[in-house]
Amino acid sequence: MSRQVVLDTETTGLDPALGHRIIEIACVEMVNRRLTRNNFHKRVHPDRDIDAGATAVHGMTLADLVHEPKFAEIADEFLRYVDGAELIIHNAPFDVGFLNAELRRIKKPPVTGNCTVTDTLAMAKDLHPGKRNNLDALCDRYQIDNSARTVHGALLDAELLSDVYIAMTRGQDSLAIGLDAGLGIALVNVVSAARPEKLKVLRADQDEEKRHVDHVAAINGASGGRAVWLALVV
Repeated sequence: MSRQVVLDTETTGLDPALGHRIIEIACVEMVNRRLTRNNFHKRVHPDRDIDAGATAVHGMTLADLVHEPKFAEIADEFLRYVDGAELIIHNAPFDVGFLNAELRRIKKPPVTGNCTVTDTLAMAKDLHPGKRNNLDALCDRYQIDNSARTVHGALLDAELLSDVYIAMTRGQDSLAIGLDAGLGIALVNVVSAARPEKLKVLRADQDEEKRHVDHVAAINGASGGRAVWLALVV
């Protein structure tokens, strides 16, 4: 079973080294690349003021969080939820930096202690060099409806990012997803055998073959060496 957790946070400011804190955490679970609706979502009282610039981004003020728990009160539940998962995060150093600062404050192990992290911003830069790769731009590029995103919110952003991630790695949903490579080839052979009529074969030219190889290499790099196509052609 492959378990991935798409994670986003909102904060009081931009830098945990300056004492800024988390005010919202949202996690969206995917198992075998399918959304489960077993999500984790908490707002957190930060024990400090929220910068006006941050409020302009996410719309929250300290008054909105007056009845919310402190991070220490939800830390164990959060760590149990993400335990052993692959965390999918856009601009991962930002969120991981804030999470680890919060965990250090209460003498808990870092979130990366038992989780791997995939940074979708780094993936997007590899796939779309020289283009805008923020979440809104990626939603536009992959035709994902983000019209409800009038301000940043951790849960909505995590949900949108889950759709973006699936679209960015759509090659992993190909014929052999969830199957071993041999069975994938067997299915192709079964389909071919069911159509015995002579078919015209249009072969790729050298330029098309090179562009295909480059595209598969980009997918393979972005997915950590898990491109299904390479498994099928060995």
